Amino acid sequence: MAALLAMVSIAAEAAPREAPHEEAYITDQGADDVSVVDLGARKVVATIPVGGKPAGIAMAGDGARAYVSSTNGKYLSAIDTATRKVVARLDLPDECVGIALSRDDRTLYAVGFFGGRIFKVAAATMALEASAPVGGTPSGIVASPDGRTLLVTKRNADELAVVDAGTLAVEATVAVGHRPYGVTVDGEGRRAYTADVYGDAVSVVDLAARRLAGSVKVGKRPYVVALAGGKGFVTDQYAGTVSVFDLATLAPLGRIAVGDYPDGIEASLDGRQVYAVNWESNTLSVIDVASQTVAATIPVGDSPRAFGTFLRRVP
Repeated sequence: MAALLAMVSIAAEAAPREAPHEEAYITDQGADDVSVVDLGARKVVATIPVGGKPAGIAMAGDGARAYVSSTNGKYLSAIDTATRKVVARLDLPDECVGIALSRDDRTLYAVGFFGGRIFKVAAATMALEASAPVGGTPSGIVASPDGRTLLVTKRNADELAVVDAGTLAVEATVAVGHRPYGVTVDGEGRRAYTADVYGDAVSVVDLAARRLAGSVKVGKRPYVVALAGGKGFVTDQYAGTVSVFDLATLAPLGRIAVGDYPDGIEASLDGRQVYAVNWESNTLSVIDVASQTVAATIPVGDSPRAFGTFLRRVP
């Protein structure tokens, strides 16, 4: 009997476990829903109605919730990723595209595009805690790795604002390129990268010095930057490409043809793939970071945006 139990124990230990994989939550602006994409199977496995022309998204670090901004609806939705249902909603006085979570997932921030304000929301209850002016038609927002500051692109002011995450006070502004939209920060919190839509460039900001450290020419109408494998990947909306540049030297490394009007982009958690969302092609491009080639194209919903963080690890 002991030998049999030992054999059963060994067999149980040797049984293969399903490897963790990732899902993409894609805001489909034209369809008023969110497509859930199994990135291992490379197909849509669910759709979640949210309404109001969703665009922005912020994924919790633990993957338990996804938060979505509905531009025409002027509200934020909280999605439980286990049940794939909307569990809360918050109405706001302005259209918000860019949203971001604090690093502890406790606070959700949104920027009002027309009113020029930043909103601070308790993520657990979806209650508005505070708001403050930031100005300049704010578009993109991201939290610094230490959680102390928020970085906000002021589209019509051609600036990046450094905002205190607690008080929402603007601590500094840095002049960047023409019409910045998306903003991305590196893992060390040393540099921020703004996609300057009308400048056809990416501005690189030294966050400690709070000054412009350089810029990179990219394709026409860049929107968002992703970082992976020592490279920057930039969606060029009018070019239908993703521009690639070296993060250390800022040298251009080429362009990758994807779908029409690429918008949101994010690197996989292991940094081996980059996922670009193609607004007019209704597809998700899977880019291999090492070879800088498209490894797969996945159909998604109508007019996908996924402006923000849209990937979650599934245990």
